Amino acid sequence: MAATPSLQKLSLFALTAMVVGSMVGSGIFSLPRTFGIATGPFGAIFAWCIAGGGMYTLARVFQTLAERKPELDAGVYAYAKEGFGDYPGFLSAFGYWIGSCIGNVSYWVLIKSTLGAFFPVFGDGNTVTAIIVASIGIWLFHFMILRGVQQAAAINTIVTIAKIVPILVFIVILATAFKADLFGANFWGGKGMPDKSLFEQIRATMLVTVFVFLGIEGASVYSRYAKERAHVGAATIFGFAIVTSLMVLVTMLPYAVLPRADIAGMRQPSMATVLEAVVGHWGAIFVSVGLLVSVLGAYLAWSLICAEVLSAAGRTKDMPALFGTENANKVPAAALWLTNVIVQLFVISTYWSQDAFALMLNLTSVMSLIPFFLVAAYGLLLARRGETYEKSGGDRTRDMIFTGIAVVYTLFLIYAAGMKFLLLSLILYAPGTALYFWARLEQKARVFSAVEWGIFIAAAVGAAVGIHGLATGYITI
Repeated sequence: MAATPSLQKLSLFALTAMVVGSMVGSGIFSLPRTFGIATGPFGAIFAWCIAGGGMYTLARVFQTLAERKPELDAGVYAYAKEGFGDYPGFLSAFGYWIGSCIGNVSYWVLIKSTLGAFFPVFGDGNTVTAIIVASIGIWLFHFMILRGVQQAAAINTIVTIAKIVPILVFIVILATAFKADLFGANFWGGKGMPDKSLFEQIRATMLVTVFVFLGIEGASVYSRYAKERAHVGAATIFGFAIVTSLMVLVTMLPYAVLPRADIAGMRQPSMATVLEAVVGHWGAIFVSVGLLVSVLGAYLAWSLICAEVLSAAGRTKDMPALFGTENANKVPAAALWLTNVIVQLFVISTYWSQDAFALMLNLTSVMSLIPFFLVAAYGLLLARRGETYEKSGGDRTRDMIFTGIAVVYTLFLIYAAGMKFLLLSLILYAPGTALYFWARLEQKARVFSAVEWGIFIAAAVGAAVGIHGLATGYITI
């Protein structure tokens, strides 16, 4: 028999680039307008402290679990299953996977919206022409990835470096043009903006902060490719620090060059519009080119992550075994095919959406909340039991604090999302359980325990309420 070729391992730099490449996508280019609508600099400072602090604790949870549970090499999904059982593990894998698919749709919407500023035929990214062009792009990337995951990871490293440059230029130019009096006028909310409580301002930013932090777990998802296990946690923290610094600067500096009302009224990508207002039309072109590189790079990274999560669940028999198979290039081909079919269907659905980008952004964030909560809860469970802490008891108290904060933070995010998006997420979770039925039937195993039946019934009822809300107009998209 021919020897199986060994997997080429990824270095710390490549893993960090995977995290940064996953996180720096469409979200960072939309931050000025999104925050401008929600709050001024004062509220933004509080929002980033909460989001950054919460996501830092979540990053530490991923780092800790990567070191203490090295045998769990599928990241988000594996931790949920280990801690809470088969069906919660499946829901974590499915939610993370379908949310990542929807995130990929948001990339195509923003690409076409960006082009729409120069070519009106693309509109806001949801015209027929935009959908056709996006569909071509989906399948071009699909067949490139089928050629090999290592090739795609190498491309991602190069793209990650290239797309940081326009963001850095944006930051430098706005820092140079900083007007302290204008920043002060905007600080408490600015003129002509609705008066909201600080809590409501912060709550309005939470879903977008989740969206821009998605990818923080990228190194964990790809832990089986790491040269050294310790690199997984280090790459997570390094990537978090780099991207958080960029996002805070991109959010805060526009308040020092334009009135908040002007920022809130800009079309997306608002980073391009802000730079255009400061330096002229070339600024919009420069950022738009950077956005296209950034979003295409992020799409590549997330296509890899989507397929890897579904494939890992297939290999452990928590999804149908078909999705755990790989082609000759060591790519999970069946998982990639299903992923891109789902992306294609969501791209088509944007034709009927009033604000396709905002809808996809919020849905992506909401679908990630349950998986993130289960990861944090598993980390807390591990620390409370003292499992793996036999030789490092001092670390246990520290980890209990970090995991406890992460649990509270993820619960707050679920509350901040609001009922509308929770019901929309259940519309996806409940029918997705069909894949779980398929997998259990393959194994001739019991489908649900008593507790799991309760979870499934609750999800099904929520999905029915959500569908009724869509049908009656109570919920709009």
